Parts: sequence; structure tokens; C-alpha cells
Amino acid sequence: MGGVQTSSYPAETPGQSAADRAYQLTKELVLSGELPGGHLFSETEIAGRLGLSRTPVREAFVRLQAEELLTLVPKRGAIVAPVPPGEGEDVLDAREAIETAALRRLLRTPERIPAAIARMREALEVQRGYAELGDLNAFAEADELFHRTLVAAGDNALLIRFYTGLADRQRRMNIAALGPVPGHIPVVLREHGELIDIIESGDEVAFATALRAHLDGTHR
Repeated sequence: MGGVQTSSYPAETPGQSAADRAYQLTKELVLSGELPGGHLFSETEIAGRLGLSRTPVREAFVRLQAEELLTLVPKRGAIVAPVPPGEGEDVLDAREAIETAALRRLLRTPERIPAAIARMREALEVQRGYAELGDLNAFAEADELFHRTLVAAGDNALLIRFYTGLADRQRRMNIAALGPVPGHIPVVLREHGELIDIIESGDEVAFATALRAHLDGTHR
């Protein structure tokens, strides 16, 4: 993996409102780690980057505070909310429970396993491509997509919805875990391949063990 890149501005969507643009950019800066936890920044800073007035930026900040990514500071701007103590452990426990439940449900319908395996291999190749490019930000997103592909294969609408709600937290955790140790990225890719092989074998117990080791090795 080459030099690690941690951020890029999201592409502008035609017809997107100024507030949405400000929201998208600010959220990207927070999730990518370019604005780290505890960092104080102003509406003027974001407005200047986008060539906007401060009003839509203020609207974006309010939305991000509701998502617990920012804390507004009157007359000064906003502080990036650090990851709360214990939240990382909560996310990992939730992921482990949901992903093992998804695998268990998938195994009840063996005829669906080949298609699920194909989608996971495709997601892994996308992630491998970002690793070769040295794009940590995209790699972190692809990592969440890889695991979400398994959850989707379980075909439990409630679990899929809950898991999708963890996406921002997962991405932020991936950046924090892998940014300082990019040498661990090949390990993540290898372990993803091993998880696919275990799913293909239909060994639920081996999957639970491998998934826990994978999450522990990356985040704990």
C-alpha cells in the first residue's frame, strides 16, 4: 500500500442545496479524521471552502449536532465530538451479534449462499483496489460495505436497518484504527478472505470465532 490519503471532498450533487453541501463536506471532514475529536472550527471556515454564506453552514452544524458529531459553541463555531468512552466497545459488540445472526440466517437457506459469496468477493476486490491506491478513506468505507454485504445476505430487514445506522461510527473507528498502522491493512484483507471461505464452508462456530478475532485484532 502506498502513501495513505485520509480525505477527499465529496462530489457535488446537481441541484443540491447549500445547506446540504455544507453538511456533506463537514461530515466528510469529521468522519475522515481531518477534523479530529476535540477540534474547534468555525462556520466561516466551512463557508469559505465552499463559497457560501454562514447561514447554510449553521444549518448543517445543527444537523451534525443532532447526529452527535458536533457540539455547537455559541459565537465560536463547533467542536468535533470525540468518540464517547465505551462507544467503540458497544459498536463492536453490536456488530458481532448482528453479523453472526446474519450468517446463521443465511445458512438456513443454502441455495442463497453462492450469490452472497459472490457479492462479498466483489466487495473485497473493491476494498483491495482502494488499498492498492493508498486511499484509507475509501478503504474504510469499503470495509463497512464488505461487512454490510454479509448482513444484507441474512435478509433480516430490522438487522439491516440497525446495522446501516452504525456505518458512520464504523467508518470513524476504521480510520482511527488503521490510520496509525497502515501495515495492518493487508491483514484486514486476508482476514476478509478467510471469513468468506468459512461462510462458504457453512461452519457457523468457526465464523463466530474468526469474526471476533478479526474485530479484536483491528479495533481492540
